[in-house]
Amino acid sequence: MKELLDDLDPWIEDGLRVAIARVVEVEGSGPRLPGAAMAVSEHGDVIGSVSGGCVEGAVVTEALDVIESGDRRMVTFGYSDDDAFAVGLTCGGTIHLFIEPLDW
Repeated sequence: MKELLDDLDPWIEDGLRVAIARVVEVEGSGPRLPGAAMAVSEHGDVIGSVSGGCVEGAVVTEALDVIESGDRRMVTFGYSDDDAFAVGLTCGGTIHLFIEPLDW
């Protein structure tokens, strides 16, 4: 999360609504460890990464919904290693994320 702070400054100055997604648990293989974070602005801009690209698009969709609703949520994304390889993903396993609106 600390690595996001400097990049968030312009969003803060512009008064943008933002959601933060954090990895809270990984089962099996995964590219990012618990604590990895990603910020999504109300315009769909992204800072950081929670999966090295495997599920970032789906996380953006969830984050935009969190921004609109104001509700926090846990979300889970997972593929078996074989399924992930078959669709061209570099990671298998399951990641659990907590997504919440950022309160400036």
